[in-house]
Amino acid sequence: MARAYSTIAFTDRVRALQRQHGSADAYARFLAPETPADDALGAPEAEFISARDGFYQATISETGWPYLQFRGGAPGFVHVVDEKTLAYADFRGNRQYLSVGNLSGDDRIALFFMDYPNQRRLKIFGHASVVDAEQNPEIVQSLHVPGYRATPERAIIIKVAGFDWNCPQHIPKRLNASELEIAIAPIRARLAELETENAALREKLSLNDAP
Repeated sequence: MARAYSTIAFTDRVRALQRQHGSADAYARFLAPETPADDALGAPEAEFISARDGFYQATISETGWPYLQFRGGAPGFVHVVDEKTLAYADFRGNRQYLSVGNLSGDDRIALFFMDYPNQRRLKIFGHASVVDAEQNPEIVQSLHVPGYRATPERAIIIKVAGFDWNCPQHIPKRLNASELEIAIAPIRARLAELETENAALREKLSLNDAP
């Protein structure tokens, strides 16, 4: 855990509960001024984000309610522009505009990138800006995934304020359809070999039984 993320996450009320339950000293070092901020995405984070086909996104309404949304797309639809910037094309949906409406009043955003097969999770705090396609079509189109049949209406640009890799202890192990295909490919290959061997044995036995 880095200082940049801890400074945002460990509010006074959070720290009070940490003291109450005996974990405050263990986390104190992450808030120390001499601890590196570590708020820049490195190669491991960029590779992890680029491999994801979806993420969870939280914004805050003007009445203080959080709104959580799942955003999906082809792997790589979230672009790591640089070490402190993420961006993705926002496609036309049900036209409720909850996330975009929230961001128009409060630019704070939280992202969860999940890797269920390997039980890994990357959490990111950031500040988001919205770029409409009418205002800057070049930026929006540059984030559009080729071949994806949807209409991009805007771009979401996120300036990273902090990130943290989370403990895998309670992350369930799940596979999507493409990940499942990769996992069972060796089994399919072995099954094909056995079927070929079985067919050859049946043919050999039939020849031996011939009068």
